[in-house]
Amino acid sequence: MTEQALQLLLDEMFSPMAAEALRAQGHAVVALVERPEMRAVPDDEVFAWAAARRCWLLTENVKDFQPIKLRALQANASIAGLLFTSSRTFPRSRQQIGPLVDALDAWLKTGPPEPPIIEDWLQSA
Repeated sequence: MTEQALQLLLDEMFSPMAAEALRAQGHAVVALVERPEMRAVPDDEVFAWAAARRCWLLTENVKDFQPIKLRALQANASIAGLLFTSSRTFPRSRQQIGPLVDALDAWLKTGPPEPPIIEDWLQSA
C-alpha cells in the first residue's frame, strides 16, 4: 500500500489489530502505533501527517482535534478529515475489535463524506 492511497489513519488509542482486519478486507488503513516514527507525536503533527496524505483520521479525541482542524482551516492549510467515535459506542479492547471493524468497514465501503464535509461520527454497523 502506498501512503498516497491511504484512506484512514487510526489514532494511537486504537489497536493495530483493527487496522490489520480492515486491510484484510481490502481497505488502506494504518494504525498510528504501527508507525514507530509516529509514536508519542503531538496531535497537531498527527493531523498534519494525515492531511499531507489526504486521508481521514479516526480518533476519540474531539476536544483536541477540533481546534487543530479549525486552526488549519483559518490558515488555509491542508485538512485531514476527522472521523470521531467514543469508547462508549465502541469500547476499546483487543478482544472486542469486531464492532469497531464492522462499523469502519461499512463506513469505508460507503465512502467518506465528500468535501466540504471534513468531519463525521462513526455509527454502529
